[in-house]
Amino acid sequence: MKRILLILHSIFFCTLLMAQSNAELAQSIEIRRTAYGVPHIKAPTLKGVAFGLAWCELEDYGERVIGPLISARGDLALINGYSSIDADFINQMRYKRATEVYHRVDQDTRDLMEGFAAGVNYYLQKHPDQFPIFEGWTFTGYDVLALTTNLYSGPYGADFKEALIRQKARRDSLESINGAGSNVWAFAPSRTKSGKAILVRNPHLSWTAGYYEAQLTVPGKLNFYGDFRVGGVFAIIGGFSEYLGWSTTNNGPDLDEFYALQADPEKVDHFMIDGVSIPLERRMVTAEFKNGEAISTETRAFLFTPYGPVVHRDEGKIYILKRAGDADYRRGEQYTRMLLSKNFEDWREAMRMQAIISSNYTYADAEGNIFYVWNAAIPDLPLPSGGDSLAVDVTSSSQIWKAPIPFDELPQLLNPRGGYLHNENDPFHFTNLNEVLDPEDFPDYFPKPRLRQRSQHSLILIHGDEKMSLEEVVEKKHSMKMLLADQIKDDLIAILKASKLKKDMKKAVTHLETWDNSVAAESKGGVLFEAWWMAYRNKMSGKELYADPWSFDRPMKTPDGIASSEVAVEAFKQAVVEVQKRYGSWDLAWGEVHRLRHGGLDLPIGGGPGGLGTFRVLWFTSDEDGKRKIRGGDGWQFAVEFTDPPKAYSILAYGQSNNPESPHHADQAPLFAENQMKKVVFSEEDIKANLIKVYRPGEKE
Repeated sequence: MKRILLILHSIFFCTLLMAQSNAELAQSIEIRRTAYGVPHIKAPTLKGVAFGLAWCELEDYGERVIGPLISARGDLALINGYSSIDADFINQMRYKRATEVYHRVDQDTRDLMEGFAAGVNYYLQKHPDQFPIFEGWTFTGYDVLALTTNLYSGPYGADFKEALIRQKARRDSLESINGAGSNVWAFAPSRTKSGKAILVRNPHLSWTAGYYEAQLTVPGKLNFYGDFRVGGVFAIIGGFSEYLGWSTTNNGPDLDEFYALQADPEKVDHFMIDGVSIPLERRMVTAEFKNGEAISTETRAFLFTPYGPVVHRDEGKIYILKRAGDADYRRGEQYTRMLLSKNFEDWREAMRMQAIISSNYTYADAEGNIFYVWNAAIPDLPLPSGGDSLAVDVTSSSQIWKAPIPFDELPQLLNPRGGYLHNENDPFHFTNLNEVLDPEDFPDYFPKPRLRQRSQHSLILIHGDEKMSLEEVVEKKHSMKMLLADQIKDDLIAILKASKLKKDMKKAVTHLETWDNSVAAESKGGVLFEAWWMAYRNKMSGKELYADPWSFDRPMKTPDGIASSEVAVEAFKQAVVEVQKRYGSWDLAWGEVHRLRHGGLDLPIGGGPGGLGTFRVLWFTSDEDGKRKIRGGDGWQFAVEFTDPPKAYSILAYGQSNNPESPHHADQAPLFAENQMKKVVFSEEDIKANLIKVYRPGEKE
């Protein structure tokens, strides 16, 4: 009994000390909210700004900040029940890895991790009634590190072959109508009126993605404005300091390889490699789950080899997955080094860590550099890839890839001719039309060249020698052109006019002919054209759509023409009937159908699916009244010019908070609907001039 009392006393004393320490740290932090609720968090230490970031995220997003930390620990089933237990098993192994390597993480990164955890703890302490489900939970830097620690595990079970195909399939299909992904531009001083580099970030994700706009300032060490994904501090995929900035676009590299090892027929749970029998490592993991009012447990076994986890065993084979980044814990450290970089060499040296295993990175800085890299910790394969459906049979460890291709050998461009860089999720080859990257210079398992309409639209907007102001760049970014219509509408009109159509159909043809080929909210014609294109695609059922398909030799002149006139006419008749039935008329403005509905607002909106060749990308879903409402696409965007101090514009279309009661839940949506962006408040002078609230974490309001 005496021992138990001593333990309880020790726990109480440690908790009290932590509370006191957090209270003292909170007093060193200043949170300044400016227009639209954007937080500018200032503290004397990295631990302090991360503490303040956690506090602000919890104010704006509540329990959504806490869930990822619980999940990273492998305890989500204690909250959600058995439905979450599969992920908990893997996350427990990831968490164990994080605790084992925490001491290897550099001090700056640990300070950010521990500060974020402390901020969450202090918020829960100060708001015990806000999240009763999390009563008694506390977090540490281990939990935050686990969020950025990779660990892959099997098994795939009986559907291994189907799972393998899914795993290896390309994420961004050539035929995708939504054109999921992002846009990015960088302009060298030679292309700007100010003589300063410009960077534009334009991501496309679901409007539930949780972008979080904020500025973190540690005087003399850090001053960074960007997006911090809700629930952490190490998902900075776009932002800038007074020195430099970067943005990402998805690139979907093939980062893994499946290998088939020979099972040892003489020894149970052994495999043969290099002529030697090696035992499989069996890890037993026990996870707890909420079972009504009770807590239950389940234990599962996971098998590993020195080359990767076992994902399947069958017919004398042991299948393993060798994936880039497996067991790597340095992603947060790489982000920290990028955040703290003062120049291009600092930043590029951080990128050479290759702990961030994918995404195109486009960079610009105050010294006038612009840079692009097809970033991928892509394996340096000793044997041809197994492709989309086959595992590679190996008998020697030399046949299994060991390291990624070095960063400096990846496709990249620094300060190219013409003074611009762009990417819209297509491969790297046409990042700059003046310096096309030859596919013969890279391994054959790198992506093949392609240039879809969204990328072509981008190049039409920026290729050339025009000098632009930041405001002119922003105006170009809001282009409402539908490039697909520019490419094939004339062919469609000619085909339709040559067909025997009824009178009402001929009126619809005239309607299309007079359309300005845009998806502007007030433009009439796009609704019918999109309906025709979808019907045409479906009827062609995977066949070539164009009379002249896209080709590498004519990247901006193709595709062109319509492959089947007969199908095009049938699809047009179908589209006219369907649009008439759905909306009561085919003579509609784009914004009559496409709506921004958020926080009680119902506004007409311009923009559309990237697969139509639009640059202002929006994805829609059907609402109860049959109209189309935004579900994703353009969300958080910025455009920055590296003057002194930086000049920038941004917009977070769905607002700073997901709380419908917050004044900042939907206050940016009207700007977004009008194709406008807010001026970024960055300098101390501008922050003071635009203050709406100043406070410290934990202060009574």
